[in-house]
Amino acid sequence: MHVARESSILTIVTALLALSLAVPAGAATNALTQVDPMIGTGGNGHTFPGATVPFGMIQLSPDTAMPDFKHAYPWAAGYQYGDHSILGFSETHFSGSGHSDLGDVLLMPGVGKLQWDPGDPDQPGSGYRSDFSHQSEVAEPGYYAVTLATSGVRAELTAGRRVGWHRYTFPKGEDAHVLLDLRPSIYDYPGKVSWARLRVRADGTVTGYRETRGWAPGRQLWFAIRFSQPMTRHQLVNRETDVPYKGFQGPAANPTGNDAVAGRALEGAFEFGKLSKPLLVKVAISTVSAANAIANLDADGKGWDFDARRADARHAWAKALSAIDVDAPPDVEKSFYTAMYHALIAPNLAMDANGEYRGPDHGVHKAHGFTFYSSWSLWDVYRAQQPLMAFLQPPQRVNDFVKSLIVAQQESPFGILPVWAYQGLETWCMIGYHAVPVIANFYMQGFRGFDAGAALEAMVASATYAPYGDLGDYMKLGYVPSDKEPESVSKTLEYAFDDWTIARMAQAMDRKDVAAKFFQRAGNWRNVFNPATGFAQPRLANGKFEEPFSPARAGTGSGFTEGNAWQYSWYEPQDVGGLIHELGGDAGLVKKLDDVFDAKIDPKAFAGIEDVTGLIGWYAHGNEPSHHIAYLYDYAGRPWKTQQRLAQIMRTQYAPTPTGLAGNDDLGQMSAWYIFTALGFYPVAPASNQYVIGRPFVRRAVMHLPNGKTFTVTTDGLAADHPYVGSVTLDGTPLTRDYLTYAEIMHGGTLHFTMQAGPNKAWATRPQDQPYSMTAYPAR
Repeated sequence: MHVARESSILTIVTALLALSLAVPAGAATNALTQVDPMIGTGGNGHTFPGATVPFGMIQLSPDTAMPDFKHAYPWAAGYQYGDHSILGFSETHFSGSGHSDLGDVLLMPGVGKLQWDPGDPDQPGSGYRSDFSHQSEVAEPGYYAVTLATSGVRAELTAGRRVGWHRYTFPKGEDAHVLLDLRPSIYDYPGKVSWARLRVRADGTVTGYRETRGWAPGRQLWFAIRFSQPMTRHQLVNRETDVPYKGFQGPAANPTGNDAVAGRALEGAFEFGKLSKPLLVKVAISTVSAANAIANLDADGKGWDFDARRADARHAWAKALSAIDVDAPPDVEKSFYTAMYHALIAPNLAMDANGEYRGPDHGVHKAHGFTFYSSWSLWDVYRAQQPLMAFLQPPQRVNDFVKSLIVAQQESPFGILPVWAYQGLETWCMIGYHAVPVIANFYMQGFRGFDAGAALEAMVASATYAPYGDLGDYMKLGYVPSDKEPESVSKTLEYAFDDWTIARMAQAMDRKDVAAKFFQRAGNWRNVFNPATGFAQPRLANGKFEEPFSPARAGTGSGFTEGNAWQYSWYEPQDVGGLIHELGGDAGLVKKLDDVFDAKIDPKAFAGIEDVTGLIGWYAHGNEPSHHIAYLYDYAGRPWKTQQRLAQIMRTQYAPTPTGLAGNDDLGQMSAWYIFTALGFYPVAPASNQYVIGRPFVRRAVMHLPNGKTFTVTTDGLAADHPYVGSVTLDGTPLTRDYLTYAEIMHGGTLHFTMQAGPNKAWATRPQDQPYSMTAYPAR
């Protein structure tokens, strides 16, 4: 934080008093100051630095660029730390996604002559875009501020659940205006905006609508804007000069003083003359209607006290971050609390104040007795981010997550659970039916605030919808054939894990028929695992493995999703014992894992594949299929190798800097991996209720569990020259196995590690002739 804005003493005192009464003092002071929203805003992290609240509908943040989708990957969150100019401030962003959309309702304050086009980033003053310096930025949980160097405007942002708040302080003596541009969009392309409307109502409220043909085709978003001071003049402009709309060039077309305009390239300019005090702007959005956007503004945007709303956001974050108190080395502590912050941004509220929301059928629905959430990057978050919620969030929110998934399946035209959804709509991005392990994991952990029968029905329907992802062939052959699907191996492996979680939940519900069917399907991973090569391998519909085969091959037609056989062949978390058997025993798995990490590879091996980053040999920490791999040494009786690899990953893949995330945060998954790993355990197989022990990176962590109990992790000898676990105790009793159970954590107690310089090869090992299967699916 470089610059602080003066606030009234009364507001500060009130905010601090509220924090002190609501959350533990340590959490309120330490966690908030340790969070750095700038972490991940550079490089491939794709996080945004702006203002939001936990799981809120609004993500109000600066946008430095919204280029054509062919060049948009670095700007998936609208902001890149290396840029030196700001396009404007929009209300919606994803946190850490690989692909992207949003950037809705872009506002930009300015002075003097109106500029209708963004201008050239390298030519200050050529448009409404403004230069800025990082020295003028402030980024905190729930608050962002920057000075726009070109205009001299100080812009401050904060957010509530459904409302974004702007405060603009204009230079004295200058004529102030705010520009609204409905043309640009994150992952833009000519013609992406299919239609828009803009209206200034009699009371000065600005309302509008935009429909885009982006990641979720036909996405509609309404908004309502109010200003704290009356306009002296407004202009509504349709910049459309051709059909289809081809860009931002050319003079303003059809400027009008009318109170409404429609088209595909709309802008609005709102003028205020010379102001003697800051201008406040509040913005609400809705996926349903302008009336609902206004109602959201009325319900959640009362008054004009920006500092009070900033204090509310700060309070919301202090409460959320107080779930874990951490004492660790400075870099770890900052990265840990920032990871918690990022892990608590999504899924997002996607329901209006009256309970209405847009469903995957594009219809309007109403939530009865629950809050509807969307923004589900399920290929990523089922692994660790959603399992983390059981420890950080109250049961009501967890149950509402599950209810949101169930109703989305019921409202889907295809009758399947979300795959990658946002604002209620489906994108069909990525593979698998990974809402299934999210639901199964929560059910196995004892959450019962949802209809388990409807949930299981939705899970089975998603796993048996033949047209999706070649499930027809998968059900017929026991694998996805490579001559039918280019990502065949990845799909087979991930389907098999999802099937296992269905079986686990069905078994717990005494649905023996469903359990038997899906336990059998859980073994389908073997149908693409070739013992002759020791790798998962593309297999043709005639039963033959594809030849020639190279485990290094990646990309289109390789059989793998954002990876290759070196990364995917070890994805059998439901049956690691079976994998060990196929590799000839523990030593076979250990050798393969060593080969993964120690390989010397061509840096161009993944050229053109955006998401394969954070490479250590073939291990790619910047992408999710690798996230469990370091923990597999435990299964082979070599926990000290897990400890060694985790130290290497934490040292090279995370840092408390803008480029401190090796890959996309993917709506909190990269961050959740960090949190679990820093605590000393990780959910390799969600729905198993088991957490594989690695090694801690904190001196002390107190988890304030939703059931009112505390689980404490303590460490003796934490130091760079003590990377190995010497011993572990649970409530003072030696722990000789390499996993914890969910029940043990939720019971409360103390997990104590003693670290040492060399590996303890006697801890958590077993006789080499003893078959090992940590999870419930039996070894072959």
